[in-house]
Amino acid sequence: MATPAFDSSVLTRRGVLAAAASTLLLAACGQQGQRPDDSAAGSAAPDGHELVVGASLELSGKGAALGVLQQRAMEVTAETLNISGFPVGNMRRTVRLEIRDNGSNPQEAARQVTELIRRDRVHALVGGTLAETSMAMVEVAQQLQVPFLSLAAADEIVLPLAQRTYIYKLTPDADDIAQRMARLLESLQVRRVALLAAEGLHGDSGVRAVQSAVQSANVDLRRTVRLAANGRDLTAAAERAAAGEPDGVIVWGTAPDSGTAARELRRAGYRGLLFFDAGAVADDTLARPNAAAVEGAYAIHPACLSSSTLITTTTAEEDRRDFTNRYLQRHGSFKGFAPYASDALQLLASSARMATSLDRGRLRAYLQTQVLEGIAGAYAYAPIRHGGMEPDSLAVYQVKQGSWTRYA
Repeated sequence: MATPAFDSSVLTRRGVLAAAASTLLLAACGQQGQRPDDSAAGSAAPDGHELVVGASLELSGKGAALGVLQQRAMEVTAETLNISGFPVGNMRRTVRLEIRDNGSNPQEAARQVTELIRRDRVHALVGGTLAETSMAMVEVAQQLQVPFLSLAAADEIVLPLAQRTYIYKLTPDADDIAQRMARLLESLQVRRVALLAAEGLHGDSGVRAVQSAVQSANVDLRRTVRLAANGRDLTAAAERAAAGEPDGVIVWGTAPDSGTAARELRRAGYRGLLFFDAGAVADDTLARPNAAAVEGAYAIHPACLSSSTLITTTTAEEDRRDFTNRYLQRHGSFKGFAPYASDALQLLASSARMATSLDRGRLRAYLQTQVLEGIAGAYAYAPIRHGGMEPDSLAVYQVKQGSWTRYA
């Protein structure tokens, strides 16, 4: 699997963050005086040959369009890691996954992670493709001091940092997506836009980011319309967004609502350009009922969708090729998505290797030093930054003949 990359000529910001994180970490470890391969003392987690990772995912309900894909990605990467294991201290470890279906219900997600920590004694947690389920897990993980890697897209998941010391995010920050989208709007000479944003934390981040991004671009945000959290009244919301005939409509949400919103916009008579954030990139968005509506639409998404990643020129690209091939063998098709859960396991395995321990506190400390070229994209964590993906991992895609095609 990919190892942390510290080439400053390629990863300038990542290199700076890594150096700062390493300095602070060495000082902290020196004060603590913990010895290498200190087992799970003080963590209530088991000391054995396995890194036990608990995952609460949306395998049913509203978030299943993204949750099932992340489950598959996590299982493929766990299988790869377990072929020969990975070194932690003086032994090689394997990964054991404890995966639960939270049904896209925040209360159930909180209950599950509490059980995973107290009964299954997991070393770390991964999950929550929906912002609300992730936030429910954040409260438990922080209180019980267990590292949690969120797969959801909401900037508040890791903020304020002083209250999120055990929390990390893998998705791109909303500001980075919005800035890339604003540049795209300018290049396409889109002057008037409407924003159709989901209710909830994901949409809140998008609204703030888009409002800020268009201020520095020659783009007029005419109106902002929110999509109901229950997925209802999409028709009325689409009609309000299409009113005034904007040049473009930005749909900021997650599948399956993204595709449905596009379909409703076309039914409302809107024939202009459509723009999605990364949450739209799932099989459901390109499904037959949405196919005509989303054809030609643009999306800002991690560059892992590109077919060029199958050309092996670097270790990271070789890992992406291997991941894609294994995924195809197991599931028959790979239509493209950001396999954040795969990178979450890589980050945890790398942290355990560097910490020479599975102690929860040490895993947390070493997570904030990780600089990784993963399957979905690049990450540079630091004590002052717990998320998300690096901006240079993002690319522009356009739907052409029912597939996501690299645009820029």
